Amino acid sequence: MESQAAGTTKPARGGRRGGYRKKSVSKSIKSGLQFPVGRISRYLKKGRYAIRYGAGAPVYLAAVLEYLAAEVLELAGNASRDNKKNRINPRHLCLAIRNDEELGKLLHGVTIASGGVLPNINPVLLSKRSAGSSSQCEKASPAKKSPKKAA
Repeated sequence: MESQAAGTTKPARGGRRGGYRKKSVSKSIKSGLQFPVGRISRYLKKGRYAIRYGAGAPVYLAAVLEYLAAEVLELAGNASRDNKKNRINPRHLCLAIRNDEELGKLLHGVTIASGGVLPNINPVLLSKRSAGSSSQCEKASPAKKSPKKAA
């Protein structure tokens, strides 16, 4: 039991010969990502999207997915703060995605459960009387005041 090198562990009984073994380091830690590179690699193999793929493919895919998740979460966090909430809910996710042009295009056909829709009223549906009646009231009001001045 002399001094052991840092980051090494004692081999299991009946394990490899040759002394101490280095502790394993995941592909996610090597690449500096939060998303699981090994799991994405396994899904690529299991999905049979191609016969062969390079070692960098799952790393690149994990990086892209992590970036998209961070982008959506940042925008949803801003939407929740705008609504004076501390928690992100599906409504905030929906508002964040639909208000961003590129994310909206990417997730155009996606339905978010309990997300709702963007608040929007088509200008055609607004009545023209409301705009015309305000101008008529302004014209009518001086006519009412003029008889009082004369009296």
